Amino acid sequence: MTENSPGAGGGHPERPQQAGEGQEPQTTSEGTGTDSGATSPWASGPGAGTPPGSAYGAASASSAAPAPSPGEPPAGAASSASSDAPQGVSSAQPAGGAPQGEHNPWQSAPYGGFPQYGAQQMPPGPPGGPTTLAMPGQPPGGPSRRGLGVRRSVAGVALLALVVGGLAGVGGGYLGYRMAEQSTAVNALDRPLPAKQTSNAPAGSVEQVAQKVLPSVVQLQVRGGTEAGEGSGIVLSSDGLILTNNHVVEVAANGGQIQAVFQDGRQAAAQVVGRDPTSDLAVVKAQNVTGLTPADLGRSDDLRVGQQVVAIGSPFDLNGTVTSGIVSALNRPVRAGGETGNQATVLDAIQTDAAINPGNSGGPLVNMQGQVIGINSAIYSPNQGGLGGQSQAGSVGIGFAIPINQARRIADELAKGGSATQTVLGVSVQDDPSGNGASVNNVTPGGAADKAGIKAGDVIIKLDDRRIPDSDALVAAVRSHNPGDTVTLTLAGGGTKQVTLGGQPVGGR
Repeated sequence: MTENSPGAGGGHPERPQQAGEGQEPQTTSEGTGTDSGATSPWASGPGAGTPPGSAYGAASASSAAPAPSPGEPPAGAASSASSDAPQGVSSAQPAGGAPQGEHNPWQSAPYGGFPQYGAQQMPPGPPGGPTTLAMPGQPPGGPSRRGLGVRRSVAGVALLALVVGGLAGVGGGYLGYRMAEQSTAVNALDRPLPAKQTSNAPAGSVEQVAQKVLPSVVQLQVRGGTEAGEGSGIVLSSDGLILTNNHVVEVAANGGQIQAVFQDGRQAAAQVVGRDPTSDLAVVKAQNVTGLTPADLGRSDDLRVGQQVVAIGSPFDLNGTVTSGIVSALNRPVRAGGETGNQATVLDAIQTDAAINPGNSGGPLVNMQGQVIGINSAIYSPNQGGLGGQSQAGSVGIGFAIPINQARRIADELAKGGSATQTVLGVSVQDDPSGNGASVNNVTPGGAADKAGIKAGDVIIKLDDRRIPDSDALVAAVRSHNPGDTVTLTLAGGGTKQVTLGGQPVGGR
């Protein structure tokens, strides 16, 4: 036997050998086993025959080649076996293979060190000798490196195709998702215009009030001497009588010009008919006009705090402006407008939070039935130091209007005779030092107070049921009545006096 073959008598190598290590694979051209009489190490134990997965089948020989001399490398790619080795077995090694007796990695695995895919471990061959197995269609000698390379190339191409296909699928899916997302987006610009409003304004709405009242509101443009301004007015008659504030037209009272601008676009020159500085009211007449729409006058003695109101006018030269709000307070004494702004011009005003700005003066404050309940006259102006009819500050939600009951009587008198009658008590008063009531300074002889027994030094704290905290409150309360009305005055200390109010002529052209 050779160095690399175990002895027939079961000799042991110098080191333990793994399966197939140092053994020379054997093949036979006929696949019939070994020569008779030769002892085969392959048949001496379990699994006799060809070791599983070790058959090369790369060469076929009927007899062994001469053994190389000691120290001589094997000739070619095969070495002959001794008479102790199985007949027809050759040891196939790669070029430059490992020396005999050493472990050869090329022999430790089937098919030259590459894994054998699909090979199965077969049961031991028949006792008669080794059996050579081959896969169906496999050429002798097993698959070549080139064949494996083709397999790997095909696998790589398949893997690349899978990767490319996967990426394409992912990209296509994302693109489809985005397109679907975009296709389902809702855009307000793509929607058609809604149908036009054809129904009438709801009853009692600001819209309905504006439609009713606007034709009866006038813009007044005034110029006199070196002054000019604008305000608003209310149509009283179809032939051009207009009610407004005195402070709107007073700059044109002595030879100035007034131009009335109506809602239908017509314009006409106007003249002062009469004005009352103490009540801050005036009436003017537009020339050569007909077919105007007179306003619907309501009443102010039944107003309630919190009810809705609408203000209409021409603030800052913006003709036909509509604002809305509520009645914020009643019986508010306000010094506003007039020629002097003193106690003679105190108003018994309606307070509202409807926006009133410069230019609204003289315009109507109306209820939700479109009835005029007040004449817008003043606003609270923090930047101007308080109340005023001509302040250029904007609205801060505190505006004041002359109650229509008072304005109606005075307007009628001004329209008919050019002057009005002011309601008076016949006293001069000041704030009481106690902080409660109006203290009487002087009493007009023969006047209403004198006839009722009021004396200087008396302190008036109530008029009927209305509390009088100061002197302006007393003046406002008296002017809320008509001349000839009878009122009850309550004095500090518990006394009362019944007084019939008097009147005095005021105003003119």
